[in-house]
Amino acid sequence: MRSVNARQQRKLCSVDEAHSASSPTKQLALCVAEERQRELLTLQTEKLRHQGIHMPAMALEEVHDHYVELYEFAPISYLTLSHSGMIAETNRAGARLFGISRKKLIHRCFAVFVADHDKVRWQRLFLSMIEGAGSETRCFDVMLVRGDGARINVYCICHRSTSDTSSPLLRIAMVDITQLKQAEANLRIAASAFQTQECIFITDANAVILKVNQAFTTLTGYGAEEVVGQTPRLFNSGRHDATFYAAMWESIRNAGSWAGKIWNRRKTGEIKLDWLSITAVRVGNEKGVSHYVAILTDSAIQDATSEQIEHMAFYDPLTNLPNRRLLWDRLRHAVASSARNKRHGALLFIDLDNFKTLNDTLGHDIGDLLLQQVAQRLGRCIREGDTAARLGGDEFVVMLEDLSEQLEEAGSQAEFVGKKILAALNQPYGLATYDYRCTPSIGATLFYDHSVKEDELLKRADIAMYQAKHKGRNGICFFDQAMQLALSARTALATELHIALEQNQFRLHYQMQMCRDNQVIGAEVLLRWQHPQRGLIAARDFIQLAEDTGLILPIGQWVLENACAQLKMWEANPRTKRLQLAVNVSARQFHQADFVDQVSSVLQKTRIEPNRLKLELAEHVASENIDDTLAKTQALSTIGVCITLDGFGTGKLSLAYLVKLPLAQLKIAQSFVQNIGEKAADALIVKTLINMARHLGISVMTEGVETEAQRAFLELNGCFLCQGYLFGMPAPIEVFEQCLGSA
Repeated sequence: MRSVNARQQRKLCSVDEAHSASSPTKQLALCVAEERQRELLTLQTEKLRHQGIHMPAMALEEVHDHYVELYEFAPISYLTLSHSGMIAETNRAGARLFGISRKKLIHRCFAVFVADHDKVRWQRLFLSMIEGAGSETRCFDVMLVRGDGARINVYCICHRSTSDTSSPLLRIAMVDITQLKQAEANLRIAASAFQTQECIFITDANAVILKVNQAFTTLTGYGAEEVVGQTPRLFNSGRHDATFYAAMWESIRNAGSWAGKIWNRRKTGEIKLDWLSITAVRVGNEKGVSHYVAILTDSAIQDATSEQIEHMAFYDPLTNLPNRRLLWDRLRHAVASSARNKRHGALLFIDLDNFKTLNDTLGHDIGDLLLQQVAQRLGRCIREGDTAARLGGDEFVVMLEDLSEQLEEAGSQAEFVGKKILAALNQPYGLATYDYRCTPSIGATLFYDHSVKEDELLKRADIAMYQAKHKGRNGICFFDQAMQLALSARTALATELHIALEQNQFRLHYQMQMCRDNQVIGAEVLLRWQHPQRGLIAARDFIQLAEDTGLILPIGQWVLENACAQLKMWEANPRTKRLQLAVNVSARQFHQADFVDQVSSVLQKTRIEPNRLKLELAEHVASENIDDTLAKTQALSTIGVCITLDGFGTGKLSLAYLVKLPLAQLKIAQSFVQNIGEKAADALIVKTLINMARHLGISVMTEGVETEAQRAFLELNGCFLCQGYLFGMPAPIEVFEQCLGSA
């Protein structure tokens, strides 16, 4: 294309100024008209040329200059599409609109730039125009995706151009209306927000009401036609003097807003107390006010909402007890009051024993019922000035104030309340269709002044609570310094347990199980921890911590897998192929919902005979949730696993439930066996247990056998399966297998 001379540049500048002074819609209409004029001039020139009439060179230059002015440098984007939808030509504005150089834009399919949700609509428009008869013009908007990925809304005027010698073309003039679309969306949002449940009215700078919403009519009784053109004096109750309104407008002038309670008159004449907030709408950055927006709320509703919000912030929604935040606030005041009055206070930290098992087996809805009943019982155990709060989960705190000035007497008072709580929480619970019993563990600490900070007080009560759990649960313990040191050591040990699991520091030891004539029938698998600094640690020193921290689950799975792997290796040796291994199962491990599936998976993986695996359940584990125990033991027995009830005679399992369990073996507790020959009562108990097992058709084994006299007594009374130091200490697999060779 020829370069543009100075005369043309002056014309272009005047054209650009005219365009820039117009709105986008006017620009588009003007440029479309100019484009049509360019097209007509071109057609007319071609027609004259075919007729043999040649225009002077100056006239042709004028036509070309006009084309350049109107098309190439127009602020409106022009495109020409071929009958196949390809971009045949565009001007500079078109290339800028698409964010792509004109060279790369030419010969691209226009539909490629149309947003996915508009492609079908665009295709229909294109086909209907390109296949139409004669010239046709249509207006529509479409979303395009620019070369840089940005999405823009474009308004198009599309004209179909035809000639006798070529295929039809579509000439499109486009203008970016993205900002206009956004403004329309903002207006819709504003209109929607205006029709809210809040009562809103808008005035001009002179406080003349311009607009009200439906909520305004509902609250005041006035319709829009009654108040538009009026001022808010229409609602004047007569209860406020000029000073009140002067202060209101002073605040609006200085701060741009005012909020407070005000008496207003309804249309019915009734006077109501409202909460009114007024905001000044300023013009740009200037100080001039264009409008005032007022929001009106019934004060009674406002107060009720505020109270509800405050209650939600400070009270537990499930139990309606104070939450941690409110307890913390009350504790600060109680400590300060204790320092002033020289009287002690106390914190009791309460945790429900085995609450997780209840949630896991009966569901969280049943657990919630228990928490609600516990909260009610706590409220009945304390005085009006004391506080019962829920920290979260199954943790509660009771704060006692205004106890004795004497430390010992204050401790006795706190202990009395603690025992009262123990008794109340030990009573049976009716949870939907379930009868349930729950015990608490309570930790207590006293406070007197500011010598101990609030967070430390709560920590001490928490420490004491864990000591109560360690002592057997369902009791109360008071904090002391030695207890805190023990807890610190316990925390360090828990960290080392994690490392032990990651670094494979656990080992299995095996203790022989014998029948008559010193025949080895198998072994009990016992867990040991090969600590890098402390040496070999017995399970009794860390197993409860593993249970409390949840590490018992991966540890228990490790023991089960390694025991079954050992049974698999023994299959290759005729001396060991019939041996059984007994694996202890913890309460937390056994009461997992998928425990049976875990055992079944290990059996399938190792391909051992299931009856060579014995799972030992302590009596207290079997009695925690008898329905769950019955279901799981029955499923395990069905796949061939032997179930042993360990420590029989020390728990609370009733005979009615005992006969329902599919037990392969009863294991009499070591405490009874040790006293054979010393306590006649224990010897009688052992004889009774052996006879009961025999009549039930269940095999019986005794553990803790250390002397030949004990073994002789057991065999005399019909128990031929024994385990204990008489036959060997628990030993690593290498030592155990050597002992097998000499047995």
